[in-house]
Amino acid sequence: MAKVMLREDNGEIYFYIAKKDMEETIVTLEFEEETHWGGEVTLSNGEIWWIQPGVKNLPKEEVCKKLND
Repeated sequence: MAKVMLREDNGEIYFYIAKKDMEETIVTLEFEEETHWGGEVTLSNGEIWWIQPGVKNLPKEEVCKKLND
């Protein structure tokens, strides 16, 4: 599990982990509705993470879980 900062800029959603100094864009989302956003997401580097689904309110800090290695 990692603390992640999520932000949106020009229609792209950025996924940033300060501890790794890693910033990637989210390529796919399991849930994309404003009131039910998140779930399994794929990043531009191919990693798959889990974001607890909830209201899309960016920017925000979220605890996320990496699903693949």
